[in-house]
Order: sequence, then C-alpha cells, then structure tokens
Amino acid sequence: MNDSITPNTEGTLSTDGARPVLRFERVLAQPPEAVWRAITDREELKAWFPCDVIADAWKPGAAISFPFAGDRAPTLTGTVLEVDEPRLLAYTWGEETLRFVLTPEPGGRTRLVFTDELDPAAAARNAAGWQVCLARLTGETSADDAWKVFFDRYVAAFEPKLGPQEGPPAGH
Repeated sequence: MNDSITPNTEGTLSTDGARPVLRFERVLAQPPEAVWRAITDREELKAWFPCDVIADAWKPGAAISFPFAGDRAPTLTGTVLEVDEPRLLAYTWGEETLRFVLTPEPGGRTRLVFTDELDPAAAARNAAGWQVCLARLTGETSADDAWKVFFDRYVAAFEPKLGPQEGPPAGH
C-alpha cells in the first residue's frame, strides 16, 4: 500500500476487558477493496505482515498458519473468526485475536482500525512491532531497528498497568 494519509501514530491500550487490547488507527488513500486485498492476499501481506499468512479460505472456521522466515519464531496457527468483505476481518494469531475494521472515507480513502487482543506481558513488544508493520502497510519506510525506540516507549507506558513486559525473541 502507498499514499498513507494518517502519519505513523502510536497505538493505544485498553484494559477494560478480560485481556488487554492494542488499538491502531490509520487512514489510507486507497478504497476499502484495495485495503481488503492488502490484508487478505498472501502476496500483498508479505509486504507488511511480520510473517507469511497461509489461509485455507477467508471464511469463519477456516484454518490459518503463520510461518516465520528463517525459523525466527515457531509457526503460529489460527482460525478465521469473522469475515464481512470488505469491512471486517478477525482471526486468531496464536493465542491473540487480530481484528481489522475498514470504513470508507471521503475521497475514496479507507479508515483502518486494527486491534490485537493479547497477553499482558506481550503488549509493549507487539505494539512496537505492529507500529512498524502498519507503517509498511501505509507505504511508510522505517529503519530495521525502529521498533526498539517504540518498544522502550511502550514499556514505559504499559508496565505500570500491565506489569513486566517481554522483549523480542532471541536474535532480534
């Protein structure tokens, strides 16, 4: 994706439910159908998602696997939970639940609200990673180690509410 309208903004954290939820919002210059392809097409996902995404189908109950390149992490599995093309996609990503809500905006743009319901100890690590990944989705570029700066900020913000935060896997 290219032509992001919203700058690379930080995610927010909600602790109202049973598990914390990270929330990111972006406005992309493309219509919902193009953004839908970016979040469901295996080749387009490779440009921004942190691992490969292999879905049996984009329908509720379908299996998904998430292999990481070079064995950086174990392959995760998931299940498609909700699909309303091109408005809503939700699935499990290992023990987490990812949700993409696409809303048409004036001028052929799309508002993307992305959430990640996750384990409290992973919040800072995932927030930093998703901030970098969503920047790639919107066409922004960042240094390979950009997540480190974001991670430190998220740790400072999240530790008082959630407790100790896990760092990245070894070798990152």
